[in-house]
Amino acid sequence: MKKKKSKPKVKPKRSKLIKAIAKDIWPQERDFFERPERLRYVRKLLPETGCVFCQAEEKGPGFDSLCLYRGSHTLIVMNKYPYNTGHLLILPRRHIGEIWDLSKEENAEIAHWIQTSLKILKKVYNCDGFNVGLNHGSVAGAGIPQHLHWHVIPRWSGDTNFFPLIAETKALPETLEQTYNKLKESFR
Repeated sequence: MKKKKSKPKVKPKRSKLIKAIAKDIWPQERDFFERPERLRYVRKLLPETGCVFCQAEEKGPGFDSLCLYRGSHTLIVMNKYPYNTGHLLILPRRHIGEIWDLSKEENAEIAHWIQTSLKILKKVYNCDGFNVGLNHGSVAGAGIPQHLHWHVIPRWSGDTNFFPLIAETKALPETLEQTYNKLKESFR
């Protein structure tokens, strides 16, 4: 009986570029952050305290309310739990949950501020693109279905990773206060 010769194992070739990059970034230094207050929000443990958008409308523009702008019919608020840095919410000042209940004036002003917000975010953050949308009704994903609000989310190439999927957490490069301070003058 003849013995079969085993083929020598071939190591996969890695490009010199990959080796050079890996050498410079491994082991990678990591920032550490904590957001224990987010657990209550994620787990829906916060008590109902009324409409957060109406509360922001009453307080008016300021970091405490995360409100950047209050117009005749529109409010622009930073998302307290943003998907990305610069995540804004554009909403009517009036507490309504159905899009067909918007007046022509409210609708026009909201459309204007969605467009203007995109221009401001592009200028301030030089983002590559945007997600813009409305979740109409709780079954469509609206977290606060009783008060219409459009999401404006800046996006960059490579801004997604596994963290939001496995840890329900998004690592952001700046605090809400830093974001507020960068944007507030553009909305005056």
